[in-house]
Amino acid sequence: MCGFEQTGFLRDENIASGTPVSNTRAGRDRFTPALAVLITETDMKKINILVLSLGLGSLSTGMNSAFSQNNNETSPPSPDAILNAQTVRETPVTRPEQKKNEHDRSGTFEAPNAMPSSPAFQNQPDNGRILGFDFYRDPLNAKKPMQTFEETMKADVAQRPGVMKTQHELLLRRYDLTPRLDPEATMTRGKPLAVGPTARLQGGINWQKLADMSPSEIRNKNLFPYPALPHPKQTPGGQVFPQVQIKMFPRLERFDVEFDLPEAFLPEFPPAIFLQNRPELGDVSRGEIVSINNFYRLFKDILTPVQLDGLRMLLTPFPQEEFNPTDDRKSAQPSLGVTCFDCHVNGHTTGQFHLNPDIRPEQRRFRLDTTSLRGLFNQQIHGSKRSLRSVEDFTEFEFRTAYFNGDPIHAMKKGLTIFDRIHVSHMAQLQNMLDFPPAPKLDTLGRLDHSKATAKELRGEKVFFGKGQCAGCHQPPAFLDHQMHDLKLERFVNEPGDGPMKTFTLRGIKDSPPYFHDGRLLTLEDTVEFFNLVLQLKLTDEEKSDLVAYMRQL
Repeated sequence: MCGFEQTGFLRDENIASGTPVSNTRAGRDRFTPALAVLITETDMKKINILVLSLGLGSLSTGMNSAFSQNNNETSPPSPDAILNAQTVRETPVTRPEQKKNEHDRSGTFEAPNAMPSSPAFQNQPDNGRILGFDFYRDPLNAKKPMQTFEETMKADVAQRPGVMKTQHELLLRRYDLTPRLDPEATMTRGKPLAVGPTARLQGGINWQKLADMSPSEIRNKNLFPYPALPHPKQTPGGQVFPQVQIKMFPRLERFDVEFDLPEAFLPEFPPAIFLQNRPELGDVSRGEIVSINNFYRLFKDILTPVQLDGLRMLLTPFPQEEFNPTDDRKSAQPSLGVTCFDCHVNGHTTGQFHLNPDIRPEQRRFRLDTTSLRGLFNQQIHGSKRSLRSVEDFTEFEFRTAYFNGDPIHAMKKGLTIFDRIHVSHMAQLQNMLDFPPAPKLDTLGRLDHSKATAKELRGEKVFFGKGQCAGCHQPPAFLDHQMHDLKLERFVNEPGDGPMKTFTLRGIKDSPPYFHDGRLLTLEDTVEFFNLVLQLKLTDEEKSDLVAYMRQL
């Protein structure tokens, strides 16, 4: 099911009537405040149909709506302090100084109209002007010098339906995206677990026959079911947030691209929060998304002043590649930026993705999902590729790299922030308090308690530490080895490979779909099938099922 019927493309009657999209009922429901602020009435007449594809023509929104669980409880709207801070309120023009005069409306301020500092330039090359691209002014990948923001946005909005249609067609070729939900197993706060495998096998082959084939045979016949999952728009790439989050925080919406995976395959929103300094409290989120609006109310009696200040910094927006105050952005209106916890929601994740900052050129970079910060205190290396050796370094350099795609030159243009080590240490101390969710069936060494575990889970543990080879990298109690490993996936698929990647923890893994660094593995069952092929394990169907049952207890 592709959800085309629910996309809300402009209906014929709206076109015929000339009704602006934002004035239709559907438009009022979906047209974001950010766009409403930016686009004037005149602009709306010009790009009404284009903006529609942003406001209404969202394929993945239709898909997500179709796949989302019905929820009869509607959370009360929470005003976003960041959005309020960056939104200018219109006021009546009642004072003389408010009225624009002829000088105000003239073109004298535009760069091409600037008077040369000397008439001698007429005899110099290009009359002393820069006729090509000027880095400080022109957006990255602009199609012409002096390209305006309005021209960029108009082109991106026009392309967006096609971009997302292409991505959804790719996803539907690769996966069965109809959620099959476990009737009993849930994430920490109750969201049902999606059951896989979801990958579609080609050529009428089954999993067992595929596992009997050699890597070269799988590659030559193009049968590998888990190739790299691409960013929907590789250029410019950048951070993309799921619709469930944008619904609460419209400032995170981009006009050029949108989230692509159905909500059923994402973590909970809101995710639970556990603190290793207050384990007796259990989940301290109280069912809320922590933001600058509510963090003090939620944590003033739980965290130390240093930790509270670190949390404040993690909830403060800073300019970023796609969300910033310049014309080189992908938000409809100028933005203060994003916060650390916009991606690491509640210190966890909701499947937000961007491109890894550690590779060039652009087409060689790969999609990178936001990882959870749970259990960060137990990790000795940070970043999928960067191998940073302290939480402090990770905190400092995450802004310089991921926020600006590994490009500090653009940071100078869009909003460079230098964190002093005091604030960095405060942010790190808060992150070090974030704990894994409880695992009541594990003992103090990270092994199953035989008095609590089922026979199936115990068999799964045996596979994990034996035939499945999982413990070779995922060692208890934190279920990681502080190393980087290369799976050499280029053996199976016509791709260049990823090289060494950090081992990520498996503690609380059921709360963190989709899996693998780019989210290509939508369920734990897909993950088991993937490693059964890559490590050539030859697991039986029962062993695969037992292994999933075990990992749900971690």
